[in-house]
Amino acid sequence: MLKEKEFTLSDRNFSFIRDLVGERTGIVLSDLKRDMTYGRLVRRLRELKLSSFDEYCELLKSGDEDELINLTNAITTNLTSFFREPHHFEFLGKELLPKLLETKTDRRIRIWSAGCSSGEEPYTIAMTVLESVPQIRNWDIRILATDLDYNMVNRAAAGIYTEERVNGINARRQKRWFRRGRGEYAGMVRVSPELQSLITFKQLNLLHEWPMKGPFDIIFCRNVVIYFNKDTQRELFSRYADIMTPDGHLFIGHSESLYKVSDRFELLGRTIYRRKV
Repeated sequence: MLKEKEFTLSDRNFSFIRDLVGERTGIVLSDLKRDMTYGRLVRRLRELKLSSFDEYCELLKSGDEDELINLTNAITTNLTSFFREPHHFEFLGKELLPKLLETKTDRRIRIWSAGCSSGEEPYTIAMTVLESVPQIRNWDIRILATDLDYNMVNRAAAGIYTEERVNGINARRQKRWFRRGRGEYAGMVRVSPELQSLITFKQLNLLHEWPMKGPFDIIFCRNVVIYFNKDTQRELFSRYADIMTPDGHLFIGHSESLYKVSDRFELLGRTIYRRKV
């Protein structure tokens, strides 16, 4: 017997929320995402002590900016891990960074983690950089990490994780790059200050104006555009190409592709692209 839902998400409610989310983020909430939307937002109704989705939609219609941010944060999916899709970091450390060290006469390298979630991706990039650039003090290397979700950006900047989150990292790296907590912080780890010093964390909606000018040598945009429609994807990848160096490299998610989306990049390997000159 199916359990009756606590609240009713009517067609009208879902249509309004879907349009609002699409307008603010570019994320497409299909009918298949209806149950997911209910599950994410029912928590907001409880916290706000509302009795229906009708009341919640009225709150959103009033223009309450704090709740509009909470809506965005609730809908955004944040699934990530250290060294996720490891072939990306093998390519970065063994092929791409050594090539840049040979060819970058200005000794400047800029990397962007677009959709950084809780920080595992940019910290993995930082580990790879520090392990691959022996004379890093002689280089100007910076990593920009951005995400739509304010809460995720703040969590990422703190650099604190449960030990469970780093279990997949080999012992040598764990010892070098993480500090284990004691006492009340037992079971937690903090990333080393050396990693944090390479990264700047910022909240950013990819569909809005970008304050940074680039150019970026490397952009990671993994498992982000799957929530956008094709027109939005085309616009986004065109903007990426515009802000990259002539032979900049782009890494996308394992379930994503630029096929019929952008002709400004050439495929080098599994979800690794280079900007066409």
